[in-house]
Amino acid sequence: MKNVTIYSTPSCHFCHMAKDFFKANNVAYTEYDVASNLEKRKEMVEKSGQMGVPVIIIGDELIVGFDKPEIARMLGFV
Repeated sequence: MKNVTIYSTPSCHFCHMAKDFFKANNVAYTEYDVASNLEKRKEMVEKSGQMGVPVIIIGDELIVGFDKPEIARMLGFV
């Protein structure tokens, strides 16, 4: 399984949808709350070029937002 990282905030609806998708599909992930972790927020902006969440990294691919079909593809589900 590829390493999965999600940069999120507690109030982000799409972040919750992404995490629910990961849980439903038994995908282990590392989560960083960029609302409270300034170091990880800076890291997220450096990687993605923006402040929008969720920023999801799967293996060496990065996606911004919750695009379920694309995330499934990145995970090798399709």
